[in-house]
Amino acid sequence: MQLHFKHISHLFTREKNKFSQWVGYAGLCIGILLLLLAVQMFFNIQKMITEEAPRKSGGYDFVSVSKTITNDNMGKDNRFTTGDIKEMEVQPEIAAVAPLNSNQFRARATAGDILPFTTDLFLESLNNNFIDTLPPTFTWKPGQQDVPIIFSSDFLEIYNVFAPAQGLPQLSPKTISSVNIFLECSGARGSENFRASIVALSDRVNSILVPESFLKWGNINLAGDTSQLASRVYIKTKDANDPLLIKFLDNHQYHINKDKIRFGRVKGVLQNTIGIIGGFGILVIALALVLFGFYLKLMIARSKENIKLLLMLGYSPKWLSQNIIQNRLPAYVIIIITALLCVSVIQFIFSKLAFLETLSISPWIHWATLLSAILMLAVSFYFNTKMVDKEIRALGKGM
Repeated sequence: MQLHFKHISHLFTREKNKFSQWVGYAGLCIGILLLLLAVQMFFNIQKMITEEAPRKSGGYDFVSVSKTITNDNMGKDNRFTTGDIKEMEVQPEIAAVAPLNSNQFRARATAGDILPFTTDLFLESLNNNFIDTLPPTFTWKPGQQDVPIIFSSDFLEIYNVFAPAQGLPQLSPKTISSVNIFLECSGARGSENFRASIVALSDRVNSILVPESFLKWGNINLAGDTSQLASRVYIKTKDANDPLLIKFLDNHQYHINKDKIRFGRVKGVLQNTIGIIGGFGILVIALALVLFGFYLKLMIARSKENIKLLLMLGYSPKWLSQNIIQNRLPAYVIIIITALLCVSVIQFIFSKLAFLETLSISPWIHWATLLSAILMLAVSFYFNTKMVDKEIRALGKGM
């Protein structure tokens, strides 16, 4: 019957100079601390991005994209081609794409006595699935004299700011829907007059939207234009802050509202930084395990005669290796607990920072951080057990 390991532990020669052992312990502690800190900061950033990012509609972001105009290309046709749109549609970060077509004919609007002024309008059309406020009346067919319009909420706000200075009345969202607009449309092939009314306001699309059927009819029958090329497109994406999406847009010199993706750019930088810290932590852990493995090999080499004697007495290599490592298990546990305590203190301080007061950052570490610590304990124990078992079995074969 085998004795308890403590009765034979004195047979394993301990190195008088324990510098390499303590360096291994210190390196392991630093590496685990860096790795756990990287895991915790990853979830903190996800929390910050989720709370600070603009609210989604139905789980998706709808973002307007145009081509960046520079001194080199401003004399060229910078509209989106069919190939450009197809290339967007196959990107995994983009769920759908819709061109924002514009009028190629002249559209002039007057509002009678209520709004005594005349102005040229730019009209656009967008796939109905991309419009946030879509009333049932937003339809049109050839021969119909009434044209429904969806007006941008931002445009109404701008109008109400400058209306008093021009002697014009300010309008509420309900009032503007009752304003009768006379729409004069003309082009190379003729002209037509219509009655128009604002049937809804859009918070998503900064434009004056008319039904796709009306715009297509006007471009063909009034302007003779069948190209259907768009200067802007709307993309539907799960996350407008996705670094891969931002990289795709930057590589193609596509312009997007900076406010929509500012979190994505910050997120990309922070995630890269955390990835570097995590990678460095893994490297330190690996070097520490190798250094500690050298210490254990040296201990086994100096105790090889005693180990051979124990093997001859019937002790199995597996039992010896497991108990040698278990004898050092308290050191591993202390290292893990120390690293967790350090991360907990850092997380508590981080949650109390002034610029995070508006965010609900928890002062407690994430469960994934605790799970990572347990995993690192298991990895360290497994690595050293396998290494010691291999060394002891090698001594047994040499007998």
